[in-house]
Amino acid sequence: MPPPPSAARPLSDALGLAPGVAVAAGVLRDAAARVPVPRVGERGVWDAVDAATRSALLKDADAELARAAPVLRASDWARTFRDGVRTAYEDQARALRSRTALFVLAAVLADEAAPAAAPPGAAPYLDAAADGLLAFAEAGTWCWAPHDRHTAGRGEVVPDPDDPFLDLGAAEVASLAAWADHVLGERFDQRVPGLRRRLRREVRQRVLAPFLRTRDWHWIGLDGDAHNWNPWIHSAVLTAALLLTDDDAERAQIAGLVVRGLDHFVAVLPDDGGVDEGVAYWWQGACRLLESLDLLAAAGGPALDTRGLPVLPELLRYPHRMHWGGPWYVNVGDAPARPAAEQPWHVLFHWGRRLGDPDVTAHAVARARARGVTAHQDDGLGRALAALSTPGWQAALADPPPADSWAARDVWLPRVELLVARERAGSTQGLALAVKGGHNAERHNHLDVGSYWVALDGAPVVVDIGQPTYTAGSFGPDRYQAWPLRSGWHNVPEPGAEQQPGAHHQAHGVRAEIGEDATVWTADLTAAYPTGLLTGWRRTVRLVRGGRAYVLVEDEPQQAPAALRLHHVLAGEVTVGEGRAEVRAGGGRTLHLTWDPRQLTGSAEVRALDDPLLRHSWGDRLTRLTLHAAPGVQGPLTVRIERAR
Repeated sequence: MPPPPSAARPLSDALGLAPGVAVAAGVLRDAAARVPVPRVGERGVWDAVDAATRSALLKDADAELARAAPVLRASDWARTFRDGVRTAYEDQARALRSRTALFVLAAVLADEAAPAAAPPGAAPYLDAAADGLLAFAEAGTWCWAPHDRHTAGRGEVVPDPDDPFLDLGAAEVASLAAWADHVLGERFDQRVPGLRRRLRREVRQRVLAPFLRTRDWHWIGLDGDAHNWNPWIHSAVLTAALLLTDDDAERAQIAGLVVRGLDHFVAVLPDDGGVDEGVAYWWQGACRLLESLDLLAAAGGPALDTRGLPVLPELLRYPHRMHWGGPWYVNVGDAPARPAAEQPWHVLFHWGRRLGDPDVTAHAVARARARGVTAHQDDGLGRALAALSTPGWQAALADPPPADSWAARDVWLPRVELLVARERAGSTQGLALAVKGGHNAERHNHLDVGSYWVALDGAPVVVDIGQPTYTAGSFGPDRYQAWPLRSGWHNVPEPGAEQQPGAHHQAHGVRAEIGEDATVWTADLTAAYPTGLLTGWRRTVRLVRGGRAYVLVEDEPQQAPAALRLHHVLAGEVTVGEGRAEVRAGGGRTLHLTWDPRQLTGSAEVRALDDPLLRHSWGDRLTRLTLHAAPGVQGPLTVRIERAR
């Protein structure tokens, strides 16, 4: 397994919060007034939103007004328990959140206001936002069914509103309600008096009371297993406490518990900034931590400012270090190769400026410019409001950074045993390589110890498939029944059997050697496979620079088993010949793979894709190139990968 991360200084230590010592109630008095998102009446901010973003949001809101609102059905929620389909309900809940956030944004931008007695149509965005918020208030649960251990424990398929489970779904709705109340509160009081009181009641019953009552939620990570749920939920709880709690003492109590909860997440952060959950979960884990630290500092001033934690500069660099080019990223674990563009890029920009890292800010600006708007409702309401009001963000988007300036030639993250190497620094053109070690009990794990990726001109060609649509079984004992998660569909050997789950199925002796002419990753993969199957298997992957760059993969089995295959998952049109394969990936990008035909024989299998998440990255199909070893073959077995001449 990777070496343990260096111990990070807990937030509570930085604030001088000894065990049992609470945040002083006076520190957070009138906290909502200091939150750096202005209310609707501060027109100097909202009227200055760039025209393109304003037009796009209002156009989307007008189109959404003409559509029927998503309906949260008990029968959809119950499908998790009936046939394992969780998306039937979660997609509707997500759509309702997005729709409601859009109407809040539109009401702010249009400066809508109307008294309660005004006729329908007097404030259409404001009314539609209130409808969405009240629909959530009337819902039996905010929890996503696979997470609700209370309902599962009762053997029921209908949630009990008197026994709420605090999960990501509940956190998302609480955050939506808090930000809507904060920015539009005075307008809701005029148009829909009573709504704000109802929202406070529901957030208290479903989120704040369970948070205070239960202090061993599994997602806190008391056992040392703190993952993205920790900052994701804590950030929502903190937001709700600051914006919806009227009692100074309780607000301070919740803030203190949030700080101690975040301690568990900070404690497991590797000191190299690596994230074994991948880029997509960086936004829900590390980024939620950054947002929480900003909220604490804004609301509590210097007494609650812990933004000087030593691990944060490295943590900020992870997204651009994983960037291939354009929309493409190195996708370890369940991360997609092409993540959604709707991310809070302003957070990276703000923190990059704060810590003086131009690569962080340049990457954030470039990716935000690529989507064409400052903010989008799918960012989440709080994040969208912050993006529209972050000082300097809109101006930065009007001035593009130097192209790909953040693209380092070599990145080595020893804690997660991940290497990314390019032909040259400062450019996404040419060949790029990523290769990972790790173990098969990582968060959002795939059976992929020793897997590698190859990108050409900023887009992956030898690829990791990524996460298929989650089901009720995605995080249980049946997880690896999903074919995209198995080692047979990763770029790893299959020496008579696939890799096995568990932390002891790991890479050993992983090291990287970074040189001017070549960058080399090497490890022993023996333990990733069933115990006793292999006496030894060393894999070496190198990116060789020079006049004509190439990637060389060398596998050295000891006493090679009779059935030995090397898998390569490829994106593009694949043609296989004797000792060679060609991958035409589009855009003039073509890769050649070559091998010794006396050792290996190639065959190709096309896999049609019907999962919408996989199709988003790869289109309608991928191809698996399998190299079959000749009987009695002796290593090393080598595969060379290079741009077609």
